[in-house]
Amino acid sequence: MKRVVVGLSGGVDSSVAAYLLKQQGYEVIGLFMKNWHDDSVTISEECPWLEDSNDAMLVAQKLNIPFQTVDLSQQYQKRIVDYMFREYKMGRTPNPDILCNREIKFDVFMKIALDLGADFVATGHYCRKTTQSIKGKEVYSLLSGKDTNKDQSYFLCQLSQAQLAKTLFPIGEILKPDVRKIAAQQDLITADKRDSQGLCFIGKVRLPEFLQQQLAPKKGTIVEIASDSQKYNPTPSSFSSEMERLQFLSTKISYSTADGKVVGEHQGAHYFTNGQRKGLAVGGTKEPLFVIATDVNENVIYTGQGKNHPGLYRSGLFVKQDEIHWIRKDLSILEGETLEVMARIRYRQKLEKATLHQTPMGMYVIFDNPQSAITQGQFVAWYQEGQCLGSGVIS
Repeated sequence: MKRVVVGLSGGVDSSVAAYLLKQQGYEVIGLFMKNWHDDSVTISEECPWLEDSNDAMLVAQKLNIPFQTVDLSQQYQKRIVDYMFREYKMGRTPNPDILCNREIKFDVFMKIALDLGADFVATGHYCRKTTQSIKGKEVYSLLSGKDTNKDQSYFLCQLSQAQLAKTLFPIGEILKPDVRKIAAQQDLITADKRDSQGLCFIGKVRLPEFLQQQLAPKKGTIVEIASDSQKYNPTPSSFSSEMERLQFLSTKISYSTADGKVVGEHQGAHYFTNGQRKGLAVGGTKEPLFVIATDVNENVIYTGQGKNHPGLYRSGLFVKQDEIHWIRKDLSILEGETLEVMARIRYRQKLEKATLHQTPMGMYVIFDNPQSAITQGQFVAWYQEGQCLGSGVIS
């Protein structure tokens, strides 16, 4: 009998994953990860770890499977929290959920599971895995979940072949309403529990308070850039080279305070990200202000009116060579090659047509249509026919 360790989070998805695996004849062990001790910056009503741990334990009891709690807070602090602080300090916006999956759940947690004699680790992610033999070698593919409204393959876009080899996704073929129905039929306490909306295994966090642990508030100015600014010159009709075109489409616009007018103050540029509307506390404008750029060195936030402001949009982005990750290395492209894909730059975003351009310095991702709020530090993931081929950190 194959042994599977399920990451029981205290939510309905991992609960049903454990139930299905037991029904399929696996020996199932439930393991809850405690990754955080500081409740002062969490909104406890949203995702209190103690309640989650208790619910996970009750699910394990109901399913009659062994249950343990492991404290991974030190590893989480080092690999995720410290990374977040570094990124925000540099004016980038990190995605801790993707890193949490790569560094904690499918690395630290997986090693603990394997030490317990597990053959596989299972999670409640809405995605699928397929296996095929290529030149005598097992190759694993990460596919989108059948439930397109809940597809979580984007969060797993940094996984490796070695990690996928040891992973099962029991609910990847099931729609969310059916998952809840199964939980209700089995009288699981998590059947009607709300989905967590917070950081990976921490909960919903008050971001300013969280960042103030290491990044002190610092008063700065909010500058509004007019939509008809000369900064938004039309795309040239021709370029001297393909590289010039790629760089033009991918380079973010640099602003100075002289490009606009001061409309307010803030408490730290590192607390804001591109596309953000809330928290600016600036009134009197015809349309809401959106963050179009931040300058953490000068401590200035640049904004524009309305969600269609040209400062929000760009057609391309760049990924440095050492930050390109292919799940399917056998499908990667070589220098000078291109690949037509579907891509997204954030979770829940509709997949958009794009072309990958591999160069000596890294990869350019050029979208057919301009994308809103392309943000440094976030991940771009690329797909073909529902399969996530790879991803990279946006520079």
